[in-house]
Amino acid sequence: MTILDSYAVLAFLKGEAAASEVEDLIVGGGAAMTVLGVAEVLDHLIRISGVDEENASLDIAQLGLDTAIDVDEAIAAAAGRLRARWYHRTSCPVSLADCVTAEAARSLRRPLATSDPPLLDVCHHENVAIAVLPGSDGSLWSAPGGS
Repeated sequence: MTILDSYAVLAFLKGEAAASEVEDLIVGGGAAMTVLGVAEVLDHLIRISGVDEENASLDIAQLGLDTAIDVDEAIAAAAGRLRARWYHRTSCPVSLADCVTAEAARSLRRPLATSDPPLLDVCHHENVAIAVLPGSDGSLWSAPGGS
């Protein structure tokens, strides 16, 4: 199973550059989001993209994702510490939802699939397994310092 962040799911739903890779992850070996990731995608679809609530909920339900990953106290606490270590509003704007997803991936020992550069940077530095997806423009993240 691969853990998808909201970037990955939104890229799939919007038909962006990573859509086919996300589809392969969903179909090929199972993929899941955290419950907070589901909330983040719904918020984006409804508030930013203007999708009505019922259709946004159907969009997510029809993806064929594995059951959403619950966020327990241990993951929540680890995510809070992770964000406190790395967050900076301009140089590393990782959201709390990003950090929850990273800590869920670490806890489950599963790769996190995303194209979000700040999240990929954090995961790289924290030794969280990643699956790098193309960004909206088709570009691919590479590890800082070329490592």
